[in-house]
Amino acid sequence: MTNEPRNRREHIFSQDMKESSFCFCKMVNGNSVVGAAASHRCSLSCLGPLTFHPWAVGDKVRLSRRCCLAERTDGTFKNGLVFSSRPVKIQEKLRLRVEQDLHNWHGALRVGFTSVPPTARSLPLPVMAIPDLTDIPGHWAVPVNESLCKAGSELQFWVSHGGSVYVSSSNTRAHKLLTGVDLSRPLWAMIDVYGQTGSIFLLGSEKRELLYTRRSCPAPEPPVTSPDLGNRYSLSRVSSLCGNSDECISPLEGPAGGGCVSDCVVCMEKQARITLPCGHRCLCSACVSRVLEDFGTCPLCRHQISAPSEVMSLTPGRNHQKTSYQ
Repeated sequence: MTNEPRNRREHIFSQDMKESSFCFCKMVNGNSVVGAAASHRCSLSCLGPLTFHPWAVGDKVRLSRRCCLAERTDGTFKNGLVFSSRPVKIQEKLRLRVEQDLHNWHGALRVGFTSVPPTARSLPLPVMAIPDLTDIPGHWAVPVNESLCKAGSELQFWVSHGGSVYVSSSNTRAHKLLTGVDLSRPLWAMIDVYGQTGSIFLLGSEKRELLYTRRSCPAPEPPVTSPDLGNRYSLSRVSSLCGNSDECISPLEGPAGGGCVSDCVVCMEKQARITLPCGHRCLCSACVSRVLEDFGTCPLCRHQISAPSEVMSLTPGRNHQKTSYQ
């Protein structure tokens, strides 16, 4: 099926009742090229995997645990924006748990929706959802009451068929907090880890149908590789960048002679043979130039790439070689 791009960048999510596919957009010579990122087969009740988008995050956000835990760092109340990894459906209830609350700020979590794809955003992101994004067409967000955002609290929010945003918790009924959301275009969830809310965990989502409830399935497991210290970056170095290495997305390098080679996290079609300075081997040679040009950071841990010459390519049967992507 051929899709005509409507915008400079377009993010398309297509889902069949039995097969869900993520489709990410990359830019080639200024044109949008849409390709299936990963084919996911599950049951009739599957909504597909759901995480936070790995790139479109605020300056002070750290993602871990397969992009399901978002933490705001550096002692600030702002710069905590995150977005869903895919468009969400009408009446699909996103479930969050507040992991940490702080008491030296006023205000708390902000939740909402946007028709602007995460892949169409430039970094750095605005510092706050309200008013920085809500003043821009295609963005709708509301503050959540501080009493609902205590550590351990679980929240749900969703957009209704009438274009209203609802929020509920395990101890409260659903409250309509906002109206007027435009349902004519795909919507991504938009969350601001703001104020007293220090970190949140994305528990998944669910959508009630007439006879059953559909749910998102767990995020894909990171590939497991055999340790080979002679042919991979130091695990302690990656741990210092990502926190607990067991919780961070770490498709680290396998043995140079072959081993486990994961797919590129951008196109999800070619093998990831490009190793970044942080130790993540997560990009193919076709996507690395665009990532360096548009973002300049590792798409998994956001470690800064100060120079293109820092990346290394993996050639089957050979040791790693430094490659310049100017």
